[in-house]
Amino acid sequence: MNLNPVIQIKDLKKNYGDVEAVRGITLDIHEGEMFGLVGPDGAGKTTTIRILCGLIPHSGGACSLFNKNHDTDKKFIQNQIGYLSQKFSLYGDLTIDENIEFAAIIHNVNDYHKRREELLEFTRLKPFRKRLADKLSGGMRQKLALACSLIHRPKILFLDEPTTGVDPVSRRDFWKILSTLLRDGLTILLTTPYLDEAERCNRVALMNKGEIIALDTPQNIKSQLDNDILEVVCSPTRNAYKIIGALGEYEVQMFGDRLNVVVSDFNSDSIRIEKVLKDNHIQVEGLRQVSPSLENVFIHKIESNYS
Repeated sequence: MNLNPVIQIKDLKKNYGDVEAVRGITLDIHEGEMFGLVGPDGAGKTTTIRILCGLIPHSGGACSLFNKNHDTDKKFIQNQIGYLSQKFSLYGDLTIDENIEFAAIIHNVNDYHKRREELLEFTRLKPFRKRLADKLSGGMRQKLALACSLIHRPKILFLDEPTTGVDPVSRRDFWKILSTLLRDGLTILLTTPYLDEAERCNRVALMNKGEIIALDTPQNIKSQLDNDILEVVCSPTRNAYKIIGALGEYEVQMFGDRLNVVVSDFNSDSIRIEKVLKDNHIQVEGLRQVSPSLENVFIHKIESNYS
């Protein structure tokens, strides 16, 4: 990864009437980096990417790609970037081959045949090249969209929630492809609501309500949580969640059949919490200290900032 910034964002804002979708974010993204914008729906991730791709104007601040901006160098920037949107935007009545050919024509790639063969091999779509896009699975559609976004050899690839709605096997395959692209020096900016995917990025910006609430490597962000995390496996979990929350002293996070409790001191707090749960007829199957996850930190920061 080169520390030369290829994307620069300073105090970027976007308003839709009275709604502040992006509220003054600032960050640089380096050449060869995989950078993740991470957060829930409505956090401002997609709006940010669409501004950077020149699809919508910003309301304030500034952004540039390769030290150029869309106002004066839009065509240059568009030739250097690839964009995979949230929604499948290719043509369902065209085959895989025809969709890639169409993408090549749009990007003025005349001699595209060799590149198409490379991309079909790379995405493992070659056996299905004559299949209509409408007949593809979700994972295969995303691979096709990726192939189309790479036909003109962009230097920056924008991916907007690329694995949402994709099955686990296809999701894993997609990440293998991205890892290969990263090794080849491509800069990747992706949005995702999945904290486990954020772990794969060189750096991430955690976003909520149009703001960046943390920006660093995943490991450094996790180290920002000074508290201990107590994992509680118990039944019924939802009742236990309410009981611990009602104490008013602990932040409780529920993950399926277990709770994560943010505590000041594991030893003393675990004894107290176990007693409270048992006194309220909760079956406690296990308590242990676990390392903070990005999800722990993200929820903790939201609770701290907006409580």
